[in-house]
Amino acid sequence: MAGKTYANAIKQFEKTKKYTVVEACEILPKTKISKKHDETVDVAVRLGVNPKYADQMVRGAVVMPAGTGKAKRVLVIAKGDKVREALDAGADFAGGDEYINKVKDENWFEFDTLVATPDMMGQVGKIGRVLGPRGLMPNPKTGTVTADVTKAVRELKAGRVEFRVEKAGIIQTPIGKASFTPAQLAQNLTALLEMLVKLKPSTSKGQYLRSITISTAHGPGIKVDPQSIAQEAD
Repeated sequence: MAGKTYANAIKQFEKTKKYTVVEACEILPKTKISKKHDETVDVAVRLGVNPKYADQMVRGAVVMPAGTGKAKRVLVIAKGDKVREALDAGADFAGGDEYINKVKDENWFEFDTLVATPDMMGQVGKIGRVLGPRGLMPNPKTGTVTADVTKAVRELKAGRVEFRVEKAGIIQTPIGKASFTPAQLAQNLTALLEMLVKLKPSTSKGQYLRSITISTAHGPGIKVDPQSIAQEAD
């Protein structure tokens, strides 16, 4: 049955054709495979960079205008008034050493993102070895090391997504759910691609956006024309 559903999904578009953002996002809901689950929509962008060079590492964050369709649990490591500020902004957990010790001693990871104020990064560093492999280590480039915890928490709750280029020069990140309207998916994809264009390293030569593919978690990949993005972003 799944094979038949997949075959039907492929018939919804031309496999070799490159579509505009709007066209691809209009096709995508027709290609979802699961009838029971609201599949995540992912994008894979191959960039003209070599991440082994520090000056070609592309890393950042973007707030998805239509949200991500997933509630994100936020832990803020701070002290004093910043703890109350974080909780008032909607953080799920906020505090200092008690949470650092909870992670270290109890292997506690009931959060999706960790935000820390700059003055607490020394203490957070003590658990860096367990945070790093899980992609949870706060970083100024993604806005998770900041004194403005209100802004950070609100953006994360609204649908901020962090991304980082992998060894092969590819960025993969979710941009929503299959139940989103084509307009919502297009909004989110455009926001991500515009951010990637802004973050283009000055040392990147040739075509920067090499290839863009969107798909549901189990569905076929739909190619997006990088040339249309470059023109829209200029």
